[in-house]
Amino acid sequence: MTKPLKLAVVGHTNVGKTSLLRTLTRDAGFGEVSHRPSTTRHVEGARLSVDGEPLLELYDTPGLEDAIALLDYLERLERPGERLDGPARTERFLQGSEARQRFEQEAKVLRQLLGSDAGLYVIDAREPVLAKYRDELEVLNGCGKPLLPVLNFVSSPGHREDQWREALARLGLHALVRFDSVAPPQDGEQRLYESLALLLEHARPALQRLIEDQHKQRLARQQAALRLIAELLIDCAACRRSVAGEPHDAIQQLREAVRQREQKCVQALLKRYAFRLEDATASDLPLLDGRWGDDLFNPETLKQLGVKVGGGIAAGAAAGAGVDLLAGGITLGLAALAGAIAGGLLQTSRGYGGRLLGKLKGQRELTVDDNVLRLLALRQRQLLQALDSRGHAAMGSIELATPQDQAWREGKLPEALGKARAHPQWSSLNPHPRLNQAERQEQLERLAAQL
Repeated sequence: MTKPLKLAVVGHTNVGKTSLLRTLTRDAGFGEVSHRPSTTRHVEGARLSVDGEPLLELYDTPGLEDAIALLDYLERLERPGERLDGPARTERFLQGSEARQRFEQEAKVLRQLLGSDAGLYVIDAREPVLAKYRDELEVLNGCGKPLLPVLNFVSSPGHREDQWREALARLGLHALVRFDSVAPPQDGEQRLYESLALLLEHARPALQRLIEDQHKQRLARQQAALRLIAELLIDCAACRRSVAGEPHDAIQQLREAVRQREQKCVQALLKRYAFRLEDATASDLPLLDGRWGDDLFNPETLKQLGVKVGGGIAAGAAAGAGVDLLAGGITLGLAALAGAIAGGLLQTSRGYGGRLLGKLKGQRELTVDDNVLRLLALRQRQLLQALDSRGHAAMGSIELATPQDQAWREGKLPEALGKARAHPQWSSLNPHPRLNQAERQEQLERLAAQL
């Protein structure tokens, strides 16, 4: 097993070094992120592994605060007649008393860089190119290690990317990476590791493994997320409440059940993407007035009635009841139907007998409106897109409002949701759910693919 590549993450104070580490490690709790300067006061490390093998070690370091004074001090370390190279001069500084006193924080940075294979020099691209940054780079170059500048916050308005590119080129640093730790580009990590491979040829195989593994993990996250959304939609489409009399309380209960089920999906998506539970919240659902469904007699249910009613003297009568009810008339008396169910002659009684009786007694079934299903799909797709492009250093919360895109707004709902309407046992929101049925699993996979 080869030793993992060691990278020191260095730069001025408060430029986003810890934020970069959070995004690269997918750990929103790594270190401390604050707008206060000098938040990081010691070196912290993190390790990235593939199949249990450590490939990369990343070290967060304190911010450089007084590179101008440090560079002046380093230039005075040479004795008359001496010509020390950068690493030798840096080592002499680290052995002196000033490294434990005046320049204690800078000494921590230089020690870590000397012990690493390379450094990531993080730049706040919103800042002007000042003399102190040029002096920082000269001090860091004195360690004799490859440096890869990382332009942070390039998604922010008013960034100075062009100025920084020109200034870095004048210092001989032509390889650099754009990587916004709050809103990283989809190929941001790949570009960073590819740029490192140009500087560290011996590390190319390990870095390529990291690239391939992260691509695989991203696809797995997306597929798992789409299945979570599909489960939410199937649960809500199959949900039903039998109501007799005033429906107001039942509507409120259904509204709350669906709201909690959506929040459960939100939390599962956040966990799958390694974000905190407070990073996103679902606002109240509009349009959720429920509907009085004739789902007992939708095409899928009637199809099942036709298939399952195949024998027994009451079979024809039961099928006739379904047709008559759908047409708005009832020719089969309540007593006759009740007798057929009680006698076990109606083969569909387990799935539909109670619902048929309830219909005849004047009960209604409250289900989730199609428009709400569309909205749920839109909001969860919106959240998935936000999570997929969100860095783990982001501090603001994602608010699930009404999306503006037109996807899912028009046309027929996916067939899987129509089938779910006829299968109340597919919903965890109903009593006695049967969530492992093969047909339910098949429809979940189809719906996830359509999402």
